[in-house]
Amino acid sequence: MSASTSSSRNALALGGFLVVTFCAPALSAFIGMPGPWYAALNKPTWNPPPWLFGPAWTLLYTLMAVAAWMVWKRAGFAKPLKLYFVQLALNAAWTPIFFGAHEMGWALVEILALWIAILMTLRAFWAVSRPAGMLLVPYLAWVSFASVLNFTLWRLNS
Repeated sequence: MSASTSSSRNALALGGFLVVTFCAPALSAFIGMPGPWYAALNKPTWNPPPWLFGPAWTLLYTLMAVAAWMVWKRAGFAKPLKLYFVQLALNAAWTPIFFGAHEMGWALVEILALWIAILMTLRAFWAVSRPAGMLLVPYLAWVSFASVLNFTLWRLNS
C-alpha cells in the first residue's frame, strides 16, 4: 500500500469514527432534549450552566473518536473497539431515558452501567495505546460528574 493510499485510508477511518461517535448521541437527542420539564427541576447550586454542555460534549466526542481511531490503527476491530461501541450505545441511551422518559432513577442505573463500560473501554484502550487510553480520561471524569448530578437531581426531585 502506498503512503498516499495509507494516508487516505487513515483519514477516512478517522472521519468514520468521528461520524459514528457524533451520530449515536445525536440520534438519541431527537427523542428527548432538555426543555420545560428539565428547566422546572430543583437543581443543586453546582449544576453547570446550559451553555457548557454543548462545548464539553463536542470536545469529549472528538477525543473519544480520536482514541477509537488510534486503537483501530494498532489493533483493528478487536475487543477494545467492541467495548467502545457498547459504551457508545449506552451513552446514546441515557438522553432518551432521562430527558425523554423523565425517568431519573432508571437514568441513574443506566449512567452507572455507562461508567463501568467507559472504565472497561479505557483499560482496553490503554493496553493497546496509552495515549488513546488517556484521551478517555476526561470522558470518564465528566460521566463521573454527570452520575453525581443525575443522582442529586433524582434525590431533589423524587
